[in-house]
Amino acid sequence: MEEHICHCSVKIENLSVRKGSTEILNHVNLTANHGEILALIGRNGAGKTTLLKAILGQTPYAGQITYFDCRGKKIARPRIGYVPQFLSFDRSTPVTVEDLFCANQSRVPVWLSHSRRRQKQAQSLLKKVGGEGVFQKKLGALSGGELQRVLLAFALDPLPDLLLLDEPVSAVDRKGVGVFYDLVTSLRSEYHMPVILVSHDIGHVKKYASKAAFLEDGTVTMQNTVEKVLNNPQVREAFGLD
Repeated sequence: MEEHICHCSVKIENLSVRKGSTEILNHVNLTANHGEILALIGRNGAGKTTLLKAILGQTPYAGQITYFDCRGKKIARPRIGYVPQFLSFDRSTPVTVEDLFCANQSRVPVWLSHSRRRQKQAQSLLKKVGGEGVFQKKLGALSGGELQRVLLAFALDPLPDLLLLDEPVSAVDRKGVGVFYDLVTSLRSEYHMPVILVSHDIGHVKKYASKAAFLEDGTVTMQNTVEKVLNNPQVREAFGLD
């Protein structure tokens, strides 16, 4: 992992997404500053994952997404890390964690060889996220918690300007959830990257996020501190908090 401090902020302005005649997102405005964990919350089907896909460039959109460094200068080609809710793959695949990492930055087929330098980089990265013992494991043999740590390490390679987490602990046991979010919090504190976290778990949002944004009917209706957003009557009704 590159040893530098990220001072990136992202500003989303009037972002809209249509699929056929259906408008999924409607003029979304959202800002995530460096060092923030911004929780993106809302009912099922509100468009949270679609928004992440737009940020990733996987879904066409209208509007503007701009990245700035700490001096206000635009970042033309931001690096974005992404941890999905789950990874769909053939559990019988012989590919190991080592293969995954070494193939990420190599033009050599994974079954031929891995450079010693790349192996050390990958092992160092896995150690940072508490995955020291999984380097030689096959992907299909990983537990839910191990796989999410591997995906987190993979999302940090190279160090991103923005980290996106789409319900990353849905397949992780209770102990693993705390470990995962503690890792994210420590990495955010160390590198100051902005993190956008999609979560349905209000307890996680209260404990780990620094700000929150509520997505309703395809647009962000509120963005503020976690406490203020969760105390909003509209939000409380949506999550049955009353």
